[in-house]
Amino acid sequence: MANINRVILVGNLTRDPELRSTGSGLSVCTIRIAVNNRRKRGDTGEWVEEPNYFNVTTFGAQADNVARYLAKGRQVAVDGRLSWSEYEAKDGSGKRERVEVIADSVQFIGPREGGGGGGGGQASGGGDWGAPASAPEPAADIPDQWAGGGAAADDDIPF
Repeated sequence: MANINRVILVGNLTRDPELRSTGSGLSVCTIRIAVNNRRKRGDTGEWVEEPNYFNVTTFGAQADNVARYLAKGRQVAVDGRLSWSEYEAKDGSGKRERVEVIADSVQFIGPREGGGGGGGGQASGGGDWGAPASAPEPAADIPDQWAGGGAAADDDIPF
């Protein structure tokens, strides 16, 4: 069986994007997103939300678009893969490890700042902000039972 390394996250930026470039001029942008995990407490039966934080890295034109159009608090959907790395601590105290998400695409969700309206756009290349006019709005093709619009009846399940 083949290995699979795929991550899909929807969350909010916890800080503004940080854009830098490599020696060869390749743009690299890092963002940090918070994704809430909702669970029921066993002792009280009360629902609580616990945040999980993820570092996400984008490259090239996508990095430029993310840095240009996103800001702290903005909601995004990220599709990418996990990447593990090891590095030496700056203070010389030993090796450290980290896992980050390398984004293949970053979908902007919600309105632009000061723009009012407007669906999402995808930061996957150059050009203007936003999806092409012929592209469907985000989540337009998701059936109601998967988009939270109601539970699927057993007869609707395809297996």
